[in-house]
Amino acid sequence: MSRPVVVVVGAGPGVSASVARRFADEGYDVALLGQDQQVLDQLAADLGARGATVGHACVDVTDEQAARDAVRRFGEHTGRIDVLHFNPSAFREKDPLSLTVAELVEDVALGVGALLTTVQAARPFMSAGGRISVTGSMAADDPSERAASLGVQKAGVRNLVHSIDKTLSDDGIRAVSVTVRGALAREGAFTPDRVADAIWDAVATDDADWRSEVPYSG
Repeated sequence: MSRPVVVVVGAGPGVSASVARRFADEGYDVALLGQDQQVLDQLAADLGARGATVGHACVDVTDEQAARDAVRRFGEHTGRIDVLHFNPSAFREKDPLSLTVAELVEDVALGVGALLTTVQAARPFMSAGGRISVTGSMAADDPSERAASLGVQKAGVRNLVHSIDKTLSDDGIRAVSVTVRGALAREGAFTPDRVADAIWDAVATDDADWRSEVPYSG
Protein backbone atom coordinates (compact mmCIF):
# COMPACT_ATOMS: atom_id res chain seq x y z
CA MET A 1 0.00 0.00 0.00
CA SER A 2 1.31 3.47 -0.87
CA ARG A 3 2.18 5.94 1.84
CA PRO A 4 -0.42 8.54 2.81
CA VAL A 5 -0.11 11.95 1.17
CA VAL A 6 -0.51 15.45 2.62
CA VAL A 7 -0.84 18.50 0.39
CA VAL A 8 0.33 21.70 2.08
CA VAL A 9 -1.17 24.82 0.49
CA GLY A 10 0.69 28.05 1.15
CA ALA A 11 3.98 26.33 1.98
CA GLY A 12 6.51 28.70 3.48
CA PRO A 13 9.12 28.82 6.23
CA GLY A 14 6.74 29.06 9.21
CA VAL A 15 3.81 26.96 10.45
CA SER A 16 3.28 25.32 7.08
CA ALA A 17 6.87 24.06 7.02
CA SER A 18 6.44 22.67 10.53
CA VAL A 19 3.20 20.97 9.46
CA ALA A 20 4.97 19.41 6.46
CA ARG A 21 7.80 18.14 8.66
CA ARG A 22 5.42 16.73 11.28
CA PHE A 23 3.47 14.78 8.67
CA ALA A 24 6.68 13.57 7.02
CA ASP A 25 7.85 12.30 10.40
CA GLU A 26 4.52 10.47 10.71
CA GLY A 27 5.17 8.60 7.46
CA TYR A 28 3.45 10.85 4.92
CA ASP A 29 4.66 11.83 1.50
CA VAL A 30 4.29 15.56 0.94
CA ALA A 31 3.13 17.87 -1.85
CA LEU A 32 3.87 21.58 -1.46
CA LEU A 33 2.19 24.58 -3.06
CA GLY A 34 3.95 27.88 -2.45
CA GLN A 35 5.14 31.08 -4.07
CA ASP A 36 8.86 31.12 -3.23
CA GLN A 37 10.84 28.57 -5.22
CA GLN A 38 13.90 28.84 -2.98
CA VAL A 39 11.83 28.12 0.14
CA LEU A 40 10.15 25.19 -1.61
CA ASP A 41 13.50 23.72 -2.67
CA GLN A 42 14.93 24.01 0.84
CA LEU A 43 11.84 22.50 2.47
CA ALA A 44 11.70 19.69 -0.08
CA ALA A 45 15.31 18.79 0.67
CA ASP A 46 14.58 18.73 4.42
CA LEU A 47 11.52 16.54 3.94
CA GLY A 48 13.37 14.20 1.62
CA ALA A 49 16.05 13.72 4.26
CA ARG A 50 13.27 12.62 6.60
CA GLY A 51 12.28 9.85 4.20
CA ALA A 52 9.35 11.54 2.45
CA THR A 53 8.79 11.62 -1.27
CA VAL A 54 8.18 15.28 -2.06
CA GLY A 55 6.54 17.12 -4.93
CA HIS A 56 6.28 20.88 -5.13
CA ALA A 57 4.79 23.55 -7.34
CA CYS A 58 5.50 27.26 -7.33
CA VAL A 59 2.07 28.75 -7.90
CA ASP A 60 -0.10 31.70 -6.93
CA VAL A 61 -3.06 29.97 -5.28
CA THR A 62 -5.33 32.91 -6.12
CA ASP A 63 -4.88 31.88 -9.75
CA GLU A 64 -7.74 29.38 -9.70
CA GLN A 65 -6.78 27.41 -12.79
CA ALA A 66 -3.10 27.19 -11.84
CA ALA A 67 -3.97 26.06 -8.30
CA ARG A 68 -6.49 23.48 -9.51
CA ASP A 69 -4.04 22.11 -12.06
CA ALA A 70 -1.27 21.81 -9.46
CA VAL A 71 -3.45 19.93 -6.97
CA ARG A 72 -4.83 17.72 -9.73
CA ARG A 73 -1.31 16.83 -10.89
CA PHE A 74 -0.35 15.86 -7.36
CA GLY A 75 -3.47 13.71 -7.03
CA GLU A 76 -2.97 12.01 -10.38
CA HIS A 77 0.68 11.29 -9.60
CA THR A 78 0.09 9.81 -6.15
CA GLY A 79 -3.38 8.38 -6.74
CA ARG A 80 -4.54 9.74 -3.38
CA ILE A 81 -4.73 12.80 -1.16
CA ASP A 82 -5.25 11.95 2.49
CA VAL A 83 -4.84 15.38 4.07
CA LEU A 84 -5.11 18.87 2.60
CA HIS A 85 -3.64 21.51 4.88
CA PHE A 86 -4.45 25.14 4.07
CA ASN A 87 -2.23 27.87 5.50
CA PRO A 88 -2.38 31.09 3.40
CA SER A 89 -3.49 34.47 4.64
CA ALA A 90 -2.64 38.05 3.76
CA PHE A 91 -1.37 40.53 6.33
CA ARG A 92 -2.08 44.04 5.09
CA GLU A 93 -1.43 46.79 7.59
CA LYS A 94 -4.48 48.94 6.90
CA ASP A 95 -7.30 49.92 9.20
CA PRO A 96 -10.97 50.01 8.09
CA LEU A 97 -10.72 53.66 7.08
CA SER A 98 -7.80 53.12 4.72
CA LEU A 99 -8.54 49.60 3.46
CA THR A 100 -10.19 49.63 0.05
CA VAL A 101 -12.87 47.24 -1.12
CA ALA A 102 -10.54 45.98 -3.84
CA GLU A 103 -7.82 45.25 -1.27
CA LEU A 104 -10.25 43.43 1.00
CA VAL A 105 -11.50 41.28 -1.89
CA GLU A 106 -7.91 40.52 -2.93
CA ASP A 107 -7.00 39.41 0.58
CA VAL A 108 -10.15 37.30 1.01
CA ALA A 109 -9.41 35.62 -2.33
CA LEU A 110 -6.15 34.37 -0.80
CA GLY A 111 -7.19 33.65 2.76
CA VAL A 112 -10.61 32.16 2.04
CA GLY A 113 -11.27 31.70 -1.67
CA ALA A 114 -8.17 29.61 -2.32
CA LEU A 115 -9.47 27.04 0.17
CA LEU A 116 -12.48 26.48 -2.07
CA THR A 117 -10.26 26.08 -5.11
CA THR A 118 -7.91 23.56 -3.54
CA VAL A 119 -10.61 21.53 -1.75
CA GLN A 120 -12.61 21.19 -4.96
CA ALA A 121 -9.48 20.10 -6.83
CA ALA A 122 -8.46 17.62 -4.13
CA ARG A 123 -11.88 16.05 -3.56
CA PRO A 124 -11.71 13.47 -6.42
CA PHE A 125 -8.56 12.04 -4.84
CA MET A 126 -9.88 11.89 -1.27
CA SER A 127 -11.75 9.00 0.33
CA ALA A 128 -13.25 8.11 3.69
CA GLY A 129 -10.81 9.02 6.44
CA GLY A 130 -9.53 12.02 4.51
CA ARG A 131 -8.96 15.26 6.36
CA ILE A 132 -8.88 18.99 5.57
CA SER A 133 -7.16 21.27 8.07
CA VAL A 134 -6.73 25.03 8.23
CA THR A 135 -4.43 27.25 10.26
CA GLY A 136 -6.91 29.48 12.06
CA SER A 137 -6.31 32.51 14.24
CA MET A 138 -7.71 34.39 17.20
CA ALA A 139 -8.04 37.29 14.77
CA ALA A 140 -11.36 35.70 13.77
CA ASP A 141 -12.76 36.71 17.17
CA ASP A 142 -10.47 39.53 18.24
CA PRO A 143 -9.36 41.34 15.09
CA SER A 144 -6.73 44.03 15.08
CA GLU A 145 -7.95 47.25 13.56
CA ARG A 146 -4.44 47.78 12.18
CA ALA A 147 -4.88 44.82 9.83
CA ALA A 148 -8.61 44.76 9.29
CA SER A 149 -8.67 42.29 6.43
CA LEU A 150 -6.91 39.55 8.42
CA GLY A 151 -9.80 39.16 10.85
CA VAL A 152 -12.24 38.98 7.97
CA GLN A 153 -10.13 36.26 6.33
CA LYS A 154 -9.85 34.18 9.49
CA ALA A 155 -13.52 34.50 10.37
CA GLY A 156 -14.46 33.66 6.80
CA VAL A 157 -12.19 30.65 6.45
CA ARG A 158 -13.41 29.23 9.77
CA ASN A 159 -17.01 29.60 8.63
CA LEU A 160 -16.16 27.92 5.34
CA VAL A 161 -14.50 25.02 7.18
CA HIS A 162 -17.72 24.40 9.10
CA SER A 163 -19.62 24.20 5.79
CA ILE A 164 -17.01 21.94 4.18
CA ASP A 165 -17.12 19.60 7.16
CA LYS A 166 -20.91 19.34 7.01
CA THR A 167 -20.81 18.78 3.25
CA LEU A 168 -18.21 15.99 3.32
CA SER A 169 -18.91 14.27 6.63
CA ASP A 170 -21.33 11.76 5.09
CA ASP A 171 -18.44 10.63 2.88
CA GLY A 172 -16.18 10.15 5.89
CA ILE A 173 -14.06 13.22 5.10
CA ARG A 174 -13.76 15.80 7.85
CA ALA A 175 -12.54 19.41 8.04
CA VAL A 176 -11.14 21.37 10.96
CA SER A 177 -9.90 24.87 11.66
CA VAL A 178 -7.28 25.02 14.41
CA THR A 179 -7.69 28.43 16.03
CA VAL A 180 -4.31 29.60 17.30
CA ARG A 181 -5.05 31.78 20.32
CA GLY A 182 -1.67 33.42 20.66
CA ALA A 183 1.10 35.11 18.70
CA LEU A 184 3.65 32.93 16.94
CA ALA A 185 7.04 33.03 18.62
CA ARG A 186 10.46 31.39 18.47
CA GLU A 187 10.09 29.98 21.97
CA GLY A 188 7.30 28.82 24.22
CA ALA A 189 3.86 27.41 23.47
CA PHE A 190 3.35 29.17 20.15
CA THR A 191 6.34 28.11 18.12
CA PRO A 192 5.49 26.85 14.63
CA ASP A 193 6.41 23.31 15.72
CA ARG A 194 3.99 23.43 18.67
CA VAL A 195 1.21 24.73 16.44
CA ALA A 196 1.97 21.94 13.96
CA ASP A 197 1.64 19.44 16.79
CA ALA A 198 -1.82 20.85 17.54
CA ILE A 199 -2.80 20.57 13.88
CA TRP A 200 -1.60 16.95 13.79
CA ASP A 201 -3.60 16.16 16.92
CA ALA A 202 -6.73 17.71 15.40
CA VAL A 203 -6.33 15.81 12.14
CA ALA A 204 -5.73 12.53 14.01
CA THR A 205 -8.99 12.86 16.00
CA ASP A 206 -11.52 10.06 15.55
CA ASP A 207 -14.84 10.84 13.88
CA ALA A 208 -16.70 10.18 17.13
CA ASP A 209 -14.85 13.06 18.81
CA TRP A 210 -14.60 15.33 15.77
CA ARG A 211 -15.08 19.09 16.00
CA SER A 212 -14.76 21.40 13.02
CA GLU A 213 -13.03 24.03 15.16
CA VAL A 214 -10.33 23.24 17.70
CA PRO A 215 -8.79 26.03 19.77
CA TYR A 216 -5.08 25.92 20.52
CA SER A 217 -4.21 27.98 23.57
CA GLY A 218 -0.80 26.56 24.29
